[in-house]
Amino acid sequence: MTDYPADSILVLLDTTPSGALTKSAAGLLGAAAGVGTPVALIVAAGGEQLASDAAALGAARVLVAEPTELGAQLTVPVADALAAAAELVRPDAVLVSNSIEGREIAARFAARSRSGLAVDAVGVSRDAEGVIAHHSVYGGAYNVDSAVTWGAPVITVREGAIDARAEAQPVSIERLEVAASARRAAVIDSVDEAVVTSSRPELRGAAKVVSGGRGLGSEEQFALVDQLADVLGAAVGASRAAVDAGYVPQSYQVGQTGVSVSPQLYIALGISGAIQHRAGMQTAKTIVAINKDADAPIFEIADFGIVGDLFTVVPQLIAALEARKA
Repeated sequence: MTDYPADSILVLLDTTPSGALTKSAAGLLGAAAGVGTPVALIVAAGGEQLASDAAALGAARVLVAEPTELGAQLTVPVADALAAAAELVRPDAVLVSNSIEGREIAARFAARSRSGLAVDAVGVSRDAEGVIAHHSVYGGAYNVDSAVTWGAPVITVREGAIDARAEAQPVSIERLEVAASARRAAVIDSVDEAVVTSSRPELRGAAKVVSGGRGLGSEEQFALVDQLADVLGAAVGASRAAVDAGYVPQSYQVGQTGVSVSPQLYIALGISGAIQHRAGMQTAKTIVAINKDADAPIFEIADFGIVGDLFTVVPQLIAALEARKA
């Protein structure tokens, strides 16, 4: 049996349907390196190819598993592999992406192992008693720390919330043998990956986000958000009010019932700042709000605020940014 460092942090790395590591990998390994020695788990066919990518992102050791029926079953084979890896590594904590699949896997594993589960963390740290998860809750109104009283916590980490990056490591791969649990699971008949060609970054995990709200007034006028985003190289988001009004698809929605983002820069155009929206963007490093209502709640959390007509202010901002790029 291979010995693992006493301060090992087991990190489950998500993969895309096409077989690449997702963007969350860098932040997860960066978070792990800040509190211990990152040990990555990759559950994918041909995972050895991804091990070098994980090592480049800071994984000191990489476990690779290819459980039976991985291509057919949903989440259960990964939970089986995570349980086997935890038994082998005996980590101080388990970090998982706060993606839809990641949350389910973390919950399944926590239930099996009777471990404490901390969801949607925006940071992790360590004290004398173990690893602590940090959360932004109630629409960002409070910062909360959580820890377990025994065992290793299972922590899901919000994508984009961790700025820290780990140093690259030499590749160290170990095959992980996984016994199938035979637990009931949904079955995937087929996967058709939708390829979207866009010059803009994906909303989840983007470093810059420009979002529009009901204040844009119409689908046609929402194009102003697109224009500013293109100048900044930012992703485009929206409030629920803008989505409900039919300005943009639901996939653009930022908030409690949409996508949670934690970019370096978040620009809110014509968004009042309801608590449900703030819950999905409160942890942005710099927040800029433009709204004609000086009493809009968004100004309570904005680092910079402009009270004015966005149809006057934003074109001037776009012109100034384009002039600087010229």
